[in-house]
Amino acid sequence: MNRLLTLTMVGAAVAMTASTTVQARDYDTVRFGVDVPYEPMEYRDADGELTGFDIDLGNALCEEIGIECEWIVQGWDGIIPGLQSRKYDAIMSSMTINDDRREQVLFSDPYITPPSAWFVPSDSEIEDVSEEGLEDFTIGVQRGTLQDNYATDMYGDVADINRYDTAEDLVLDMESERADIAFLDFPVGKATLIDNDDYDYQVIGDMITEPKEYFGDGFGIAFRKRDEALAEQFNEALETLRENGTYDEIYDKYFSM
Repeated sequence: MNRLLTLTMVGAAVAMTASTTVQARDYDTVRFGVDVPYEPMEYRDADGELTGFDIDLGNALCEEIGIECEWIVQGWDGIIPGLQSRKYDAIMSSMTINDDRREQVLFSDPYITPPSAWFVPSDSEIEDVSEEGLEDFTIGVQRGTLQDNYATDMYGDVADINRYDTAEDLVLDMESERADIAFLDFPVGKATLIDNDDYDYQVIGDMITEPKEYFGDGFGIAFRKRDEALAEQFNEALETLRENGTYDEIYDKYFSM
């Protein structure tokens, strides 16, 4: 009798687990965690609406799959914990694919691979990006990003590293001369500093995409590790958008240069 009861309970538990797994992968709406502002990738327009390359591409991917998108704003420091605590179902927020993050999340295929770049005021004293050239200057980075890791490891012994929650906070300190040089994803720095008529900045040094241990394999959508079927849906939709020209239309809207 006890053996029969045990087997029945085990069978019920297996059935419940299988049912839960199916339901977890059957999404009508996918909630994306996103950190803003990060122009041109994700930011609010003049009307306060979320827009940007990630937002438009994410919405197009959801449309291709036949589901709804919902965007939940989350600060960068808590963006992976928010995914793991089920605050949202995925992260689409210019997250670089690298080995450290692969230990925590499941990534989609890369959907864009931007370089990083150094930005200084046009009248800056900084002439080159090297340990000698950056000695005693202050480098501004967004907290917890690959740029933060790279700048800290490469130049933290000779320069001060100031960390900011947003690119906008970094720019305010650049304008107040509390930071001398910014290290950002190139599209973000270009949109924030170069294309803004209120500022006078320039890129110094080479575009940076190596080494891979810092700069990874491009930006990907992050999922909980068990959501393999959901990740595959987005990979298939991304491939379709690349083939039918939708991806190029969205790309050209934000990166016409």
